[in-house]
Amino acid sequence: MTPSDLPRCPHRRLAAAYALLAAALLLAACAAQPPAATAARPVAPDPAAVAWLERVTYGIDAEALDQYQRLGAHGYLAAQLGGKARSLPAAVTAQIDQLDISHADGAALLESAVAERKRIQAIEDPSAKEDARKALNERGNHLAYEATRRQLLRAIYSPDQLREQMVWFWLNHFSVHLYKANVRWLVADYEERAIRPHVFGRFRDLVLATLTHPAMLEYLDNARNAAGHINENYARELMELHTLGVDGGYTQDDVQSLARILTGVGIRAEGPEPRLRRDWQPLYRRAGAFEFNPARHDFSTKRLLGETVSGRGFGEVEQAVDLLVRQPACARFVARRLAVYFVADEPGAALVDRLADTFRRTDGDIAAVLRTLFTAPEFRPSPGTKFKDPMHYVVSAIRLAYDGQVITNSRPLLNWLRALGEVPWGRQTPDGYPLDEAGWASSGQLTRRFEIARAIGSGAATLFDTEDGTGTGGAGFPQLAGHVYFDTIEPRLGTATRQALAQARSQADWNTFLLSSPEFNYR
Repeated sequence: MTPSDLPRCPHRRLAAAYALLAAALLLAACAAQPPAATAARPVAPDPAAVAWLERVTYGIDAEALDQYQRLGAHGYLAAQLGGKARSLPAAVTAQIDQLDISHADGAALLESAVAERKRIQAIEDPSAKEDARKALNERGNHLAYEATRRQLLRAIYSPDQLREQMVWFWLNHFSVHLYKANVRWLVADYEERAIRPHVFGRFRDLVLATLTHPAMLEYLDNARNAAGHINENYARELMELHTLGVDGGYTQDDVQSLARILTGVGIRAEGPEPRLRRDWQPLYRRAGAFEFNPARHDFSTKRLLGETVSGRGFGEVEQAVDLLVRQPACARFVARRLAVYFVADEPGAALVDRLADTFRRTDGDIAAVLRTLFTAPEFRPSPGTKFKDPMHYVVSAIRLAYDGQVITNSRPLLNWLRALGEVPWGRQTPDGYPLDEAGWASSGQLTRRFEIARAIGSGAATLFDTEDGTGTGGAGFPQLAGHVYFDTIEPRLGTATRQALAQARSQADWNTFLLSSPEFNYR
């Protein structure tokens, strides 16, 4: 096999790794018999339509394909961009309803964690203290796992596939790290309150929602930012990573001014409101665990991005957010990030310009920008040009393999994401996980994906066991060779993959070869 046998592997530096993988598949299948013949292949949709649908979803399944064929591209996009989220399958809803995070908000969880730490500090017996610390740590890990489980279930089974992708996109854009201070107790609430309600709304509201959420304030240290004790960490990342980009035209003076504007924006995890001077009392704000405390705020006049910001409390913060999101640099930064995620690792300047123009013209209307993106001619590329990041790979594999059959154990998925290096909320640095192929494509990554494909393809992944391990289920081998495969995947297979599939000795091998193929690793 040569690199020319891999037409769907657009980057030659991966061709050798894929060649070795394909050779291993052929060797494993050598002298074997193909699986039983499947039903006659239906007429496949237009390949460009398949590529379009695969980008809008987390991976095509029968429901998405049927909806697309019934509604067409325009109707399908309108349904995906609709304002109201549609219902999840009843079995998924039942699993989510059983989670602790479904019945407690972040403020209550944070308050309980802070109170428990105080209680632990007072314990004199070292052994008892250590046991209590471990129990508290396990509780935080459990809540974080529940947040991941809920996110994965929604990504796999929600009919609102574009919404779920955008939840992941914005969680990654406004990234927080699970193991920083108390963030574990807050990530579920962060997704539910700061991100999810705003994924198709105005970018300004999304920025403000993340800015006022304790998870972000804890992660980027603004809870410690006070007049006379300035912490610039969040101010810098708010401009560099969230709004303007590294080349966004701001200066170090702007970072310092924004940090002063953000003084007093912090967290009150427990206890009553502070006792304030009479003239500060109307300026105090508290919502859940978020607090704006004017006693910690720098009321001096500042200059930010060439404009004067007079000292008046939280109104300065709102003015600063307005200034940031209305900069041309912000429009271009957000436009390019969306284009990289959905279209190409190096999107064309013309596409980015059109998206940025829509962003400016609509005052940051995210749905309008997405509508421009999905209807752009650049969005109808040949299939298989975007390398799947681990989240896309794992979710799309489950969507294809089980096609609506609801898994009951999400722990294998988390383990796979951990092995692939993209655990939700697991990025230590605030830049989020990479959106391009260079961040993920490697021989080691492909080897781990083959192992995951084998676990799924052989039905040995315990996905239908109970979460606590007390009961086992089982769905047998997944049946991948259905009409979704014939309509959307089979027409794009290269020679090497077809040879491997034809010589598979069993259904499990056939599944493994397909899910680890070069074509399935691209979207």
